[in-house]
Amino acid sequence: MVLVSMSVEAADREALSCSRPCTPPQASWFEFLLDPSLLEQHLQGPHPDPSPVQLIVQFLEQASKPSVNEQNQVQPPADNRRNRTLKLMALKAAAHLTWDLKVLEKGLTIPVLNMLLNELLCVSRVPPGVKHVDLDLSTLPPTTAMAVLVYNRWSVHYDLGGIYFQQGCSDPSVYEKAREHFRMARELLTKLDSSASFCCVDEQRLAGYWSACKTLTGASDPSESQHTPYGQISCFMRNHDYGALIEAFIRDNVTFILPNSFRHSIQLELLHKLQQGDRALEEVCHKLCVCNAVRDALEGGVLSVSFHQLLLKPSKNTISFLLEVCARSMDKEHRSETCKRKMALFIKTVCNRLEDVSLAFMVSSHKLFMELLQDEEKKILMEQTRKSSATVNLSAKPLPSFYDIPASTSVNISQLEQQLILSLDPRHIRQILIELQGMAERPFWRVNSKWEVPVDYVNVILAIKDNLTRDLVYILMAKGLHCISIKDFAHACQLFTACLELVTEFSPKLRQVMLNELLLMEVRGHEAGAAEGNMERPPPDLVSRVRGYLEMRIHDLPLRQIVGEECVVFMLNWRENEYLTLQVPQSLVNSNPYIKLGQLIASTCKELPGPKESRRMAKELWEVVVQICSVSSQHKRSSDGRVSLLKLRESSLGILPRSKFMTFMKKLWEPLVLTTLISLFVRLHNIVRDDIVNEVTAEHISIWPSSLANLQSVDVEAVVVTLKELVNYALSLNPNNQSWLCTQADIYFVSSQYSAAMHYYLQAGTVCSDYFTKPVPPDVYTDQVLKRMIKCCSLLNCHTQVAVLCQFLREVDYMTAFKALQEQNSHDSMDSFYGYIWDVTILEYLTYIHHKRGEGDKRQVAIKAIGQTELNSSNPEEVLQLAAQKRKKKFLQALAKLYF
Repeated sequence: MVLVSMSVEAADREALSCSRPCTPPQASWFEFLLDPSLLEQHLQGPHPDPSPVQLIVQFLEQASKPSVNEQNQVQPPADNRRNRTLKLMALKAAAHLTWDLKVLEKGLTIPVLNMLLNELLCVSRVPPGVKHVDLDLSTLPPTTAMAVLVYNRWSVHYDLGGIYFQQGCSDPSVYEKAREHFRMARELLTKLDSSASFCCVDEQRLAGYWSACKTLTGASDPSESQHTPYGQISCFMRNHDYGALIEAFIRDNVTFILPNSFRHSIQLELLHKLQQGDRALEEVCHKLCVCNAVRDALEGGVLSVSFHQLLLKPSKNTISFLLEVCARSMDKEHRSETCKRKMALFIKTVCNRLEDVSLAFMVSSHKLFMELLQDEEKKILMEQTRKSSATVNLSAKPLPSFYDIPASTSVNISQLEQQLILSLDPRHIRQILIELQGMAERPFWRVNSKWEVPVDYVNVILAIKDNLTRDLVYILMAKGLHCISIKDFAHACQLFTACLELVTEFSPKLRQVMLNELLLMEVRGHEAGAAEGNMERPPPDLVSRVRGYLEMRIHDLPLRQIVGEECVVFMLNWRENEYLTLQVPQSLVNSNPYIKLGQLIASTCKELPGPKESRRMAKELWEVVVQICSVSSQHKRSSDGRVSLLKLRESSLGILPRSKFMTFMKKLWEPLVLTTLISLFVRLHNIVRDDIVNEVTAEHISIWPSSLANLQSVDVEAVVVTLKELVNYALSLNPNNQSWLCTQADIYFVSSQYSAAMHYYLQAGTVCSDYFTKPVPPDVYTDQVLKRMIKCCSLLNCHTQVAVLCQFLREVDYMTAFKALQEQNSHDSMDSFYGYIWDVTILEYLTYIHHKRGEGDKRQVAIKAIGQTELNSSNPEEVLQLAAQKRKKKFLQALAKLYF
């Protein structure tokens, strides 16, 4: 401690004598006291060092130092000429900044700023003992009125509005208050004359706040909507005036007033409404997509995926509208040659993408095509269009429709078989089969080798005696299953419904089979909608039919396990846990492993939110999963007679192979279900690895057993791989789940991937602190997590980061911090991180280390950091805490930029 507390003056002298040349020393506060004219000269310089804000701090610190009398009693600062001069110089430095409160608030602590403003009131002769709200500003001298305004901030309502706006995230009703304050700020701003330079409201930011509040509160302002583009768009959206909205977007393609991001956000908002079922918006979305594509093209941007999708099957009206927008966007005479070339490139792109030759000719015959494209370009495009036209005319003869087939056999079997393969119309398929049956007697369900029906149903279908009915049932089911696989649920429904009508006439067993397949199709259709963001609960009728399937007790009925699997997934995802645990027949549980798994998962999840966590059901689920992840042993006798033990990867004792279990888990998306399964595999992972120092953490981990009876039988690699796959899958669904992010970080940490671990530890902190603008909750950045982050930084040779992170612990780890600062082979920015250190002991150690090494420049940085007023140990505790929180926030944000 003696070395650390070496006097700064002595260290400075020694550093000057033994280190390399340093930057010129800063001017000291007492120099300005000795020569008052020096202050104005200093402030007029291009980059004054110390800055005006630093000088204010130094002047007021010196002026407010208490004195000690002869009896060693502490006395308040003396009111003498020296201190009055220092205060006056602080006011001059603030006046040089035109009392810019943004600058002053950023650079000064609250106590120092309060002292400065009180001095301003004193020198401006504000009447003492009078409440400022009772003052009539019009009767006061200008300097006095200005001092009162600055002290009370009667203008910037702007501040209150900003505070309420931030609170609106958690309480939307507060946006009304914010809007009212911003309105008053705008009114007051118009009353200020140009001489009020101390009123430094960011008018553009105020306008943005005002616009945001109006949108969030749904308030309308007819007068403003006529003047501001944002107001107009907001008004059109509120009134559903989509014609005017599209017109505004077309006009903006000429003026470029609206930001491209804003235009695309409007398109996405309407697209979301369309996906929720408002089919009337389909044409509006197409037109907005076209408008935005033209704007993207004129700015030289990449055309959106949605526009490329629109060009796959565009209507004549869409292309006509596109050409109209292009023409109107080039309507101004002042359009540059660059814009014209960009538009020409866009038209070429459109022309090349159109598969319909008539639409391509429509583009190539437009006046813009003729005006903007060069002769050579036009010639090439026209030739390509003609070639496409010739090809289409030769090859695109439609296959003869069944209803056009003459009674004679002039159409051969192969043509009919081709139609049979292509058709998705059940009636058409039946008519083709009737014709084929009349030409030849053979099984036409074999025409296409890609037609497949589940092996569970093959025997039942092929047992149908009537050949036409057999072929028709087989083909309808095969085509329906293919449509489901490509998510063409509309055609799948038609095919399955026709098949259901057919089999109802003669086979109750096949009728139930088709009902099951229709149920599976609807379940998959609803789950596909959920995957795309439609989180509406399934209709009661669908839930009831799923329950009916799970309760079914029909004997000798062929059941596909996939139907049971998807029904279980459906029930788990929509939290039908009560039903799964109580009402599923035991016979079905025993016959279908997916239903067994679903019941165990539902039982475990059902008890988790309660005060007593379910141990019995969790233990049973644990045993089932352990068995799935176990390897089975087999004895084999070698040629020399010795017996050896072989381990097989997949255990035959588990209710499912591990690969199928993984597929099952990757169909689940309900957060609590995934969290439960992740915690199970984390516990299993920790047990099989048996490394107490490097354990992975997860929620609800305490409900699982803490040991295994037969540890040797578990496939360690299978457990590790499954855990990694499961966590990756969960994060692909929700990359902002803090618990899963921490688990992922731990996985990387225990596998020595330290950079990736830091990425996910920081990501976990980001999502629960709004990008570190709020403190990270202590249950997220526990001491264990922080120590792991410290170890990651240490092993990445980022030793300064280690020292900064050591401050985050509940008890500062000085030993680790000092050891890290002794390292000279540091791969981080070293002294650029010193500004994030708030612990004075660490900063003192830094000055000592750099002095000892003769590193004068770095020592100066450390001295500058330690000299900041807000780190003064005599400050109130709340000031010190505020200083620490500010540095924590900035440091974590800086780390995020490095590791993201």
